[in-house]
Amino acid sequence: MSPRDPIPSAAPPDAMAGPGRVNPAHARRIAGGATTASVSVAAVLVIAKLAAFIVSGSVAMLASLIDSALDLFASLTAFFAVRYAAKPADQEHRFGHGKAEAFSSFLQSALIGASALYLFWEAGQRILAPEPIAAGGLALGVMALSMILTVGLIRVQTRAIRRTGSVAVKGDRAHYAADLVTNAAVALGIGLAWFAGLERADPILAIFVGGWLLWTAFTVGREAVNQLLDRELSDAERAEIEALVTDDPEVLGIHELRTRASGPLLHIQLHMDLEPHQSLIRAHEIVVRAERRILKRFPAADVLIHADPRGHAEEHGHGFFDTDLVTEPEREHHAPAGKPR
Repeated sequence: MSPRDPIPSAAPPDAMAGPGRVNPAHARRIAGGATTASVSVAAVLVIAKLAAFIVSGSVAMLASLIDSALDLFASLTAFFAVRYAAKPADQEHRFGHGKAEAFSSFLQSALIGASALYLFWEAGQRILAPEPIAAGGLALGVMALSMILTVGLIRVQTRAIRRTGSVAVKGDRAHYAADLVTNAAVALGIGLAWFAGLERADPILAIFVGGWLLWTAFTVGREAVNQLLDRELSDAERAEIEALVTDDPEVLGIHELRTRASGPLLHIQLHMDLEPHQSLIRAHEIVVRAERRILKRFPAADVLIHADPRGHAEEHGHGFFDTDLVTEPEREHHAPAGKPR
């Protein structure tokens, strides 16, 4: 059963965010609105900071301008990624397009890391040869505008993440959360250089900005890589899935539970233990009921359940066809047709 099948209801809006909990089309609307706001804010900030840097010559303002320019590029990447990730599965992408979000987030982390390294080099040059700050009042006004817009955007993004768990929006929010702190540092550096004549405060605080960007790159990239490498869900989420499946006295247990997230989608596979002498139709009904319990909680999940007769199931899974594990009768039973046994 896949997320395209009709589901009785969706997860409640206040449920813990994460992959699979929101219908992909609904997730696209929510995350799409957040990424549109992100692109708009980034564009305004790039224009304002470029003008302020040209007038002031502040390296800290240059640091903030570079960060905002990268934010604009990253926000555009997220803008397209959340829309592509929500596309339904097709003949060439049977598991959907969800990993586009993780790829977008990983690209963002790489760009953030590169910008941090550039800032370290530029700030080092200004520490060795400090330059005075011009038009400090204008620069401080731009930083105040930047912080106001960033606070508003983070609120929009946080609501979207709470409802969808979008890894692309998480990566975008990480940029702007870092911006909120670094913009304050930039404003402090400009103020110290302009009012107190401490010219080296400007590049020193730019180095702080670079360090914060490196940490942001690491945290954003780690979650993206987890999705790209099909990391299992958390123990709490796996326990929740197990509880949903076994919430039926006719389900005697489960094993071989495997999960992976893919953008707004969730893939779940498991083996279910059932009473061995019931009809195939009855076993099918039990499996379908379990699938619907999962899909009621995780509307964007792709669920695959294998039914096993309790006490009679052969070894299966990763090592089933390992010649060291398969007995001689099993080897004969599974030999390809037309070949000697």
